Formats: sequence, C-alpha cells, structure tokens
Amino acid sequence: MGLLTRTKETAPCEVTISHRFEELSAHVKFLNGAVVNPGDTVEVQGPEIMAPYGEVISEERTAVITRASGLERMWTRATGDFEFMELCEFSFSEEALS
Repeated sequence: MGLLTRTKETAPCEVTISHRFEELSAHVKFLNGAVVNPGDTVEVQGPEIMAPYGEVISEERTAVITRASGLERMWTRATGDFEFMELCEFSFSEEALS
C-alpha cells in the first residue's frame, strides 16, 4: 500500500437489519475474514434492505472495501480522538425544546 494510493477489494458479507422495539441496528459481517482499518470505507452492493417493524432480516451481499492510503490512515489515527470527543459533547434528554 502506497502513501498516496487507495486500493479496492470485494468481500462477501452478511447484512443484518434489526427493526424491533428493543433494537434498531444494521450490522455487516465479512464472510472471508476481511478487516476494516481506520480510514477505510465500505459500500454494500445491492438494493436497500427494509425490515418491517418487529423483524430482523439477514441477507448475503458483496461489499466493496476501499482501503485508505497510508497518509489517510495516519491522519485518521491522529485526529480520531478529537472526533470522538465531539460526540461526547452531545447529550440526550427527555426535555422538550421550547
């Protein structure tokens, strides 16, 4: 992997969508053992998956993983803590806004 070049690879994956009262989530599991590193992006191929309320749906798909360049990976590692701290500044409450 070069300092400025990105590479792409495909990986079979399983997408699980949960649309239940106790859980609203989407998870991608790579079936070939692929690992996503800081700065990498993942795009799951295929049409949108919609789970009706109260159900959990799993489908096998293909994912395209775009590997970050060496420079992007270093930048993500160096600045990731700052972005995490931005998330910590937000809070949720039951109070209505006026």
